[in-house]
Amino acid sequence: MDHNFPFDFVKTGSKLRTGAQFKASLDDGRQVWVDGQLLNKVTDCPGLNAGIDMLAEMFDDQFKPEYAEATTMVDETSGDVVSRAWQLPRTIADLEARRKMIEYTSYKTGGAFGRPPDLAPTIVVGLMAYLPTFKQSKSAFEHVNLDYAENIERYHAYGRDNNIIASESLSGPQSDRSAPAAAAHGNVKITAWEKGGVRISGAKSVGSISAQANDIFFTNLSYPNHPPEACVWGCLPAGTPGIKMISREMLSSPGAHPFDHPLNHKGEEADQLVVFDNVFLPNERVFSLGDVSTLKYYGRVCIWAHWHILTRLAVKADIFVGAAQLAVDMLGTGHIPAVRALVADIMEYALALKAFVMAAEQMAKPTEGEVMAPDVNMLTAGRKYSVEHYPRIIHTLQELCGQGLVMRFGKASFDNPDVGHYLKEMLPGHNVSAEVKNQLMNFIWDMTSSGAAGRVELFENVNATPAPFLRERLYGEFDRKEAVKAARKLAMLDV
Repeated sequence: MDHNFPFDFVKTGSKLRTGAQFKASLDDGRQVWVDGQLLNKVTDCPGLNAGIDMLAEMFDDQFKPEYAEATTMVDETSGDVVSRAWQLPRTIADLEARRKMIEYTSYKTGGAFGRPPDLAPTIVVGLMAYLPTFKQSKSAFEHVNLDYAENIERYHAYGRDNNIIASESLSGPQSDRSAPAAAAHGNVKITAWEKGGVRISGAKSVGSISAQANDIFFTNLSYPNHPPEACVWGCLPAGTPGIKMISREMLSSPGAHPFDHPLNHKGEEADQLVVFDNVFLPNERVFSLGDVSTLKYYGRVCIWAHWHILTRLAVKADIFVGAAQLAVDMLGTGHIPAVRALVADIMEYALALKAFVMAAEQMAKPTEGEVMAPDVNMLTAGRKYSVEHYPRIIHTLQELCGQGLVMRFGKASFDNPDVGHYLKEMLPGHNVSAEVKNQLMNFIWDMTSSGAAGRVELFENVNATPAPFLRERLYGEFDRKEAVKAARKLAMLDV
């Protein structure tokens, strides 16, 4: 055993899976359509498969000393080594430790996976945080008498002990939004009752990573006058009969030379429309049913997911800073004040996001289920700041690169004896070869200007929630009683 591990595998035992075991688990008969074709196996699609390979690397990284502290922990109950993705933060120190895994998955994917494998477990953490509420949840259906709290606890243990990857798909499909009832038309609903469970039909949208995950976690966002049959929280294996996943167009560059596409050759998390076509949902996989009040807990349950999103964006901002400085160094433009000012703008963005994350953690308070919750106002303000400034930061990074992003060349062009020498002679950087400078430009292209980058930019705005909604949420949730009291006193309004 390597002495650098923070635990002793021999003494503790392990609940971790290898990358090979993870990949084998995806061969479960799941139904995935790409470009109108039903895949025989999910790994048959190059874009999906390359992303799966990256996820498999994350499983293997759990066994490497340099990643063990960030990705694993010793379960306090069993004493087994488990994935930190399923950690229940009971203290601020626990939040800080859990953040290390978010930082790890964000750096691993270059921040391009908006829903990496440790995101969906935060939804389960959110349910555990409000376990007493779900314990007392009453269904509108008189014959339903399920112990939701027991189901939530059992599922948390299942996810932790089996080292699974889950996706979370909470939004309904985009449709006619002229009225709430029309907007909720495609939501997942109960269609029939059977012994041991219910049948559900409907769809969930933007099911990022669903085709590449083990389970799919779902609920419906709360709309006015939601019918009881549409009030459901649940989770099912991706290979469950009747679940059909329709993938959007693939946007990465699987199979490309890493020189040409340093980030995009690694594949992508693909978004799917997840259709539930008369799917059986067993009672033990139900976390709430027929209780509209639990749908209203969406915001509270998702606090840890929103903390994850903001942390990932902060990590991505650090990557932007590094890429910006490399571009300045390789182009020799650091002596220009206007260039330094642009880099400083990116630095300010990165520092602001980091400050929001750290403040949210330091201001955390325990929930009714004794789980430490990051401060919601700091998270909302931070996400609002991130989505409002993200397009400007992307443009700033592009501007720093100048024509380098337009005039990029692949490895084959540099290696070609007829023209490669022209590229090497005429496109050198400051103290670096033309090839090194070009590879950096290829990386920044992948992050800011490629088709995959365009999808990520759009996803960030939707995933972090559009700014107008965040403004409304901040206005509704910000506690300003003491601020108003102080202002009244200074203005002498109560004299």
